[in-house]
Amino acid sequence: MAEYAKPIPVPSIESKPYWEGLKQHRLLMQRCDDCGKFWFPPSLLCPHCTSDRFTWSQLSGNGKVFSYVVYHRVYHPGFATEVPYTVAVIELDEGPRMLSNVIGIAPDRVVCDMRVKIIYDDITESVTIPKFTPA
Repeated sequence: MAEYAKPIPVPSIESKPYWEGLKQHRLLMQRCDDCGKFWFPPSLLCPHCTSDRFTWSQLSGNGKVFSYVVYHRVYHPGFATEVPYTVAVIELDEGPRMLSNVIGIAPDRVVCDMRVKIIYDDITESVTIPKFTPA
């Protein structure tokens, strides 16, 4: 595996199950045991009903582009060979939204409401990043 030159996420206590799931190529998010809704990013309380009872559950990894921007400027040297690239808010079919990259398509072809599916980018032996590609 080549050396990874971009910033590497550092999991918090709340997000550790999320990152562990990604290493196994599983998208896990918290689902409230009381109201049944999913949420992201991880936290100790459900943002919908403030319950502290939740279960880490697997999501499909399917969704749509809710919003996006195309970066044309290099803000970190690790991205120098990738500009332009797309950063999007992905609305998952189960409800929560998350930030990620849309890859496998030219940035000028990305549109809102475009169907996408997750792919798992194993950037190091211990860290996997979720990215999305057209479905």
